[in-house]
Amino acid sequence: MTLKIIFWLLVFYVLYAYFIYVFILYLLTKIKLLLSKNNEPNNIEISLPEITLFVAAYNEKDYIKDKINNHFNLDYPQHLIKHLWVTDGSNDGTPDLLREYKNITVLHKDKREGKTGAINRGYKYITTPITIFSDSNTMLNKDAIKNLVKWFDDPSVGCVAGEKRIVQKKTDIASASGEGFYWKYESKIKKLESDLHSVVGAVGELYAIRTELINKIPHDTILDDFVISSKVIEKGYTIKYEPNAYAVETASANIKEELKRKIRIAAGGIQTIIRLKHLLNPFKYGIFSWEFLSHKVSRWIIVPFILPILYILNIIIIIKYLDSYVYLVTFIIQTLFYILAIIGSIIRNKQLKHKVIFIPYYIFIMHYAAWLGLFKYLKGQQSVNWEKAKRA
Repeated sequence: MTLKIIFWLLVFYVLYAYFIYVFILYLLTKIKLLLSKNNEPNNIEISLPEITLFVAAYNEKDYIKDKINNHFNLDYPQHLIKHLWVTDGSNDGTPDLLREYKNITVLHKDKREGKTGAINRGYKYITTPITIFSDSNTMLNKDAIKNLVKWFDDPSVGCVAGEKRIVQKKTDIASASGEGFYWKYESKIKKLESDLHSVVGAVGELYAIRTELINKIPHDTILDDFVISSKVIEKGYTIKYEPNAYAVETASANIKEELKRKIRIAAGGIQTIIRLKHLLNPFKYGIFSWEFLSHKVSRWIIVPFILPILYILNIIIIIKYLDSYVYLVTFIIQTLFYILAIIGSIIRNKQLKHKVIFIPYYIFIMHYAAWLGLFKYLKGQQSVNWEKAKRA
């Protein structure tokens, strides 16, 4: 009986992390909407502060022209935008190419110290009240800045996370299909968290923050974006989510490149949870602690390690309780998932129209990356120097 109880508790936790938590968020946001006034900022009355567009770059000459043209054509008064690029160790001509453009401040350092080092060096030069971080290989929608800064009219908001979008095609391989599906799912959760209270962290592709809230972060920080944005919560502010400010990029070139990226994120996630574990104190951080536990802790360091235990436990229960047909069904469901993951692996580089076939494989890769990320973190093998994943 004890084995069965453990089994169902584990099943519940997996379902909770991916489905039940989202459903509870949905219900709570609906209740909040009924009990309170709409807290969406009014676009007509927003102020337009000076902002700094901050990009940390390493050997990005192939993206420079498109990225700068994108920034220069954003629907925001150009005299209110300061462009700051920090090039860290670039040796492909990126700094020289950037210096050809007027109105761009370029801070170059020959020694490579990782993105964290670039941010720690660059933020001291920011003079505007709002800083917007973006990656060099992502393109922003025309109204991105306006849609981000409108939230700062609310003094309780310290950071605003933009949306990450993956270029979608009619037919795609496993990496693009899975990444596109994943970010659509993530975006729904972030919107619900924001509507209820606060988003759990922002991604480096696009987020805005009050400059006064940016502080130096430890030099060995792997996920600079998550740490910088989460520090906002420590200081009593919230993080909002703005789906109408988005950064578009192509998917990883293949699963090998995507796995490399996921391993880094997993290692960084574990590091971040350990360093920000105090945010799990509900008596101090309230609803955010529950969101942090449910969204990040569960998916980074709990569920990936539950799944193999769940499968083994299912086999043991079937052998021990021969008449337990319910457990035979759960075993078949789990086995079908892994069979579909194997099929996805075999055809991972085929361009398919029915991209849903790749979802089990991508989910498996995510959890596999969590295992590898844990081992890398424990062995101290995850470098802070970002190794770019090749993009499609």
